[in-house]
Amino acid sequence: MELLLLAGSWWIVGFSGAMMPGPVTTLIVTETARRGFIAGPLITIGHVLLELVMVIALFFGLGDLLKQNLVAGVIGLLGGLVLLWMGFGIVKSAWLGQVSLNLTQSAGQSGKTSSPIAAGILTSVANPYWLLWWATVGTASLLTFQAYGFAGIVAFYFGHTLADWVWNNVVAFVVATGRRLMSEQIYRSILIVCGAFLIALSFYFVSSGIGFLRS
Repeated sequence: MELLLLAGSWWIVGFSGAMMPGPVTTLIVTETARRGFIAGPLITIGHVLLELVMVIALFFGLGDLLKQNLVAGVIGLLGGLVLLWMGFGIVKSAWLGQVSLNLTQSAGQSGKTSSPIAAGILTSVANPYWLLWWATVGTASLLTFQAYGFAGIVAFYFGHTLADWVWNNVVAFVVATGRRLMSEQIYRSILIVCGAFLIALSFYFVSSGIGFLRS
C-alpha cells in the first residue's frame, strides 16, 4: 500500500512535467494534425522508451554511486531546488496566463518526420529541460523507490510514464477530433495544483538531502 501511494504521488509529479507545453507536446499536436490520433501513442512510445533507458542506466550504472551519502545528499538538495524552481515557475506561468495549449495555432505547423517513434526519442533527448530533470529530480526520486527493490523501480517507471500516456493521448484526441475538450481555465488550474504539489515535494527532497549529508 505504501508503494502504491508513493507511485501515485510520483504520477502527479509526472503530470506536472507532461502538461507543460514543450517539444514533445508540440510534436504530438503537429503530427496528430497530419496523421490522426495514432501519432500521439506512437510519439509517446518513443518518449517512454528513452525514459526506460534512463531509468535502467541510473539503476544499474549509477547504483553504487547513488548509495554514497554525500552523493545522495547533493542529489537530494539539487533535486529539491529544481523542484522548487519548477513549481514556482509553473504556478507563476499558469497564474499570469503565460501558458496556453494553443492547439489551433500549433496544428498549423507542418512536420516532415518519417517515424513518430523516432521523433519522440529525438525530441526528448534534445530537450535540455528533460536532461536537467532526470539528472536532478528523476535521480533524487529514484533513491526513494530503490528502498523497495525491483518492485520499487517498476513502480517508479510506470508511475512516471503513465502521466505521459494519459496527457499525450488527451492532447492527441483533442487535436484529432477538432474539438476543444479542455478550457484554458481548467488547464491552468490543473497546472497550479501540480506546481503547488512540486513545491511541497521540494521541501521533502531538501530535508532528505540534508539528512543524507548529516549521516
